Amino acid sequence: MAKLVSLSDGVADLVRDGDVVALEGFTHLIPFAAGHEIIRQGRRDLTLVRMTPDVIYDQLIGAGCARRLVFSWGGNPGVGSLHRFRDAVQNSWPGPLELEEHSHAGMANRYVAGASGLPFAVLRGYTGTDLPRHTTNIRTITCPFTGQTLTAVAALRPDVTVVHAQRADRAGNVQMWGITGVQKEAVLAAHRSLVTVEEIVDELDPVPGQVVLPGWAVTAVAEVPGGAHPSYAQGYSVRDNAFYIEWDEIGRDRDTFRTWIARHVLKAEASA
Repeated sequence: MAKLVSLSDGVADLVRDGDVVALEGFTHLIPFAAGHEIIRQGRRDLTLVRMTPDVIYDQLIGAGCARRLVFSWGGNPGVGSLHRFRDAVQNSWPGPLELEEHSHAGMANRYVAGASGLPFAVLRGYTGTDLPRHTTNIRTITCPFTGQTLTAVAALRPDVTVVHAQRADRAGNVQMWGITGVQKEAVLAAHRSLVTVEEIVDELDPVPGQVVLPGWAVTAVAEVPGGAHPSYAQGYSVRDNAFYIEWDEIGRDRDTFRTWIARHVLKAEASA
């Protein structure tokens, strides 16, 4: 059964320097509050994994938490570039950032392989791209049954996966709905997991299209209302579109970024 913890205790117990950390969420249910707690606790040398790193990864990179990024697309959705990400790649500020790039299908299949306990996944993707030349985690293989040339991608097994969801019960069973992306697979693939939720309830009422993560598959759950802001949690909050536009200017300048992090993250109290 998953433990019910505070956000600060969950990050302190589960996220360690040098870990491979996945904070998953696609447009919706992005675990911003947990990412901010990682920054507050000063984690370093992380390999950050995510299919679509956006503003929270820009903040983690700019705060010096990341050594490496494994991803399939990166940007400020609907706005433009991630300037802290770009600064790290182009100018090694605040430190150099190693990159491992994949397609969306490749990343999703890597999580599925990890969740299934398999060493790799097979797909038809990457044909005609030069990505296989730049990473050892993409290999060309021959199908033993048809002789077709296919692509194998190594399984992803994060040390810890962090996701946000709408609800959990007191036994640690987690319920999410709406755009759920690869959160389920990312949690099942990980050695440890932390799920932040809008609320903890006595019973999970069924919701159309829900995904339920059983308590035995989750390490810890923390109640963090608003923990996805500025993204949204369907049924609880709406997307703060203005913030994403504002972030383009905040993230563009190093000093402006540092001032924002100091005011809104480092001086903010961790949620209970």
